[in-house]
Amino acid sequence: MQTKTLSLHHIIKEPENKQEKPKALFMFHGYGSNEDDLFSFAGELPGELFIISVRAPYDLMPFGYAWYAIHFDAEDGKWSDDEQAIESREKIAAFIDEACKAYDLDERNVTLLGFSQGTILSCAVALSYPEKVKNVIALSGYINQDVLKEGYQNNDLSKLHFYCSHGSVDQVIPVDWARKTAPLLKSLEVDHIYEEFPVGHGVAPQNFFSLKNWLVDRV
Repeated sequence: MQTKTLSLHHIIKEPENKQEKPKALFMFHGYGSNEDDLFSFAGELPGELFIISVRAPYDLMPFGYAWYAIHFDAEDGKWSDDEQAIESREKIAAFIDEACKAYDLDERNVTLLGFSQGTILSCAVALSYPEKVKNVIALSGYINQDVLKEGYQNNDLSKLHFYCSHGSVDQVIPVDWARKTAPLLKSLEVDHIYEEFPVGHGVAPQNFFSLKNWLVDRV
């Protein structure tokens, strides 16, 4: 199957076996990366999944892409552009519907896999629009409540499942930020698991095996 021209640039891996309405897994990379990054995982994930790895909409010079701007020199400490993040949240939410229709996917079995900035957006989409998502794999990120849809606490979050992991020596996103994820999800009564691994801003092999086993049990 050829990649279709949709609102966000993406690459795909079809299921190993032909099936009606395959289960979907969407990948969202981190700041300064691209759609090829997480796609390296695709061959190791459950074969029944239709995998779509998405490129973020903002072009960084000289290379890479971002879901929203990060102002590293912001004097007031406001280093992420939440308005752009909310715009990307809406773009992703719309793209999920668009891609499920275009590729005839099972919209009731959608998994989001994010890394870093992609995790922040995946969490935002899932909590803002839980009817669109079943599972979230949140790697090396955190939940930014400022980019969640107003009133998200009133959504039906009972069918969501979160796998969250972080490097205990992450030099990019402090582990203390990630440690707030589990208590928040618990307060929302969202099914979740949170794990830490002795690495920096990356995914250790044992981390990948853990998330893979978690995913196998839930798709």
